[in-house]
Amino acid sequence: MPEEWVRRHRRDFYYRKAKEEDYRSRAAYKLAQANEKFIFISPGDVVLDLGASPGGWLRVIRKVVGTKGFVLGVDLNEIARFQFSNIITIVGDITSSETRDRIAAILPRKADVITSDVSPNVSGIWEVDHARQVDLAEKSLQIAASVLKEDGHFFVKVFQGELFDRFLGTMRRCFSEIKVIKPKASRKESAEIYVLGLGLKKQV
Repeated sequence: MPEEWVRRHRRDFYYRKAKEEDYRSRAAYKLAQANEKFIFISPGDVVLDLGASPGGWLRVIRKVVGTKGFVLGVDLNEIARFQFSNIITIVGDITSSETRDRIAAILPRKADVITSDVSPNVSGIWEVDHARQVDLAEKSLQIAASVLKEDGHFFVKVFQGELFDRFLGTMRRCFSEIKVIKPKASRKESAEIYVLGLGLKKQV
């Protein structure tokens, strides 16, 4: 990585805060800030976290759901184990039916909440990266449609761009209420934004 990027990263407030508070990534604060404001994750919830590596969101979720909740993390990369028995992680591709079947088999019941911080490998070509990321957000939504309980909540990262409004329209058809969120922990120059779907509508 370029030296300037490394120096800027180390100066970053949330990077240093994550180190001090033993979170695995600065991204933990994005989820924490969103949940503090909208309270979509609650004690005792069953939560599925997609794109979970290295585990920053998993620890935030576990802190909220407590000992009576259950957390399943899924990522293409292996995630270092946590000390908590109610955090389970698997390696899997969320675009594959095999991974979706494994998720359904592991969850103790339909999920109360699904979170997704999935991102593509960035090519540097904006139109391509944006399209790939929106596609992954849509794949995450498809998983939500199958394993999220009625009235459950879905929190997903999306890159802003020409396909964003189309995705937002899909979310509005699926959920009773939609919030578009830019957490303070998100870098201002980043095109990432989060969409929170509250209350999955009954599927007919």
